[in-house]
Amino acid sequence: MSFAAVALGGGHGLHATLTALRRVTDDVTAVVTVADDGGSSGRLRRELGLLPPGDLRKAMVALAGADPSSALWATLFQHRFGGTGALAGHAVGNLVLAGLLEQLGDPVAVLAEAGRLLGVRGRVLPMCTEPLSIEADVTGLDDDADVVRRIRGQVAIATTPGRVQRIRLHGPGGPGEAPRGCAEAVEAVLAADVVVLGPGSWFTSVLPHLLVPELHDALVRTSARKVVVLNLVPQPGETDGFSPELHLDVLCEHAPALRVDAVIADVDAVPVPDRLRRAAAALGAAAHLAPIAVAGAPDRHDPTALASAVTRALAGPGDGTGGASSTTLQEDRTSRGGEAPWR
Repeated sequence: MSFAAVALGGGHGLHATLTALRRVTDDVTAVVTVADDGGSSGRLRRELGLLPPGDLRKAMVALAGADPSSALWATLFQHRFGGTGALAGHAVGNLVLAGLLEQLGDPVAVLAEAGRLLGVRGRVLPMCTEPLSIEADVTGLDDDADVVRRIRGQVAIATTPGRVQRIRLHGPGGPGEAPRGCAEAVEAVLAADVVVLGPGSWFTSVLPHLLVPELHDALVRTSARKVVVLNLVPQPGETDGFSPELHLDVLCEHAPALRVDAVIADVDAVPVPDRLRRAAAALGAAAHLAPIAVAGAPDRHDPTALASAVTRALAGPGDGTGGASSTTLQEDRTSRGGEAPWR
């Protein structure tokens, strides 16, 4: 089986999706958020003015080859320096990517070059080729719970004790400058057979893709089957107290024109399945509930179980309407000559 799959997200959530997708297809493209401002990535971004490399590194490791040389490079990319000096906390892969960015300039070329070291199967692309900033409207930070405060920065948003209402993205010039999507990422979404959004930090890793105008347009226009994978547990700070269906409501608020084919959620993480089915139907999707968490670790997706859930979601009806089989995906791709019907 082989179909063109594009996964959008960042961090550990995207790593889980990529690890699952590579079990069912050899043609996987990761489109990665580039707004991180914390940890090693944040330091490199502030000191060198470069694209934050951490989430890009994690995606590359998820798609790395299984041969001994690729496995060694993948392990090295994840290694972090200890101690208390200038290198403390930096991942080796972050430094390699930062060095390549200074040498080559073009992030797409950098990721292709690094991908050869790791024997990457598929591609890793940045959401945008310049670092972005996230801004959020947050309530619950004052005695008056309705007062809206503006918080800036991915780390600040991810750890706020308030309730995030809405996010905005800014280009490197700050407020007023719209982010510009990576052309190769936009092309990958338009040419895909399957697009997967989530899991991951909802406001800082998943929703940002919908706020890049070119990517938003591509996600709305693509003829690919679109799958949303929900988180297993609420994330402290970002989505404390969020029900599974509220995640979909927020998705719809940020991208009202987006329609989805399937929503996948862990069966044990959905207290009221009917509510999720209704929320999925509002996006045009069928809800697919399955055990997709690691046994004994309810906050971690099991890649094999997630791969099976994605396959089932594409092959037929879930808890709602139907999907499409992998055979149908291949037939669709052949019938349109690999092109989207509006071209």
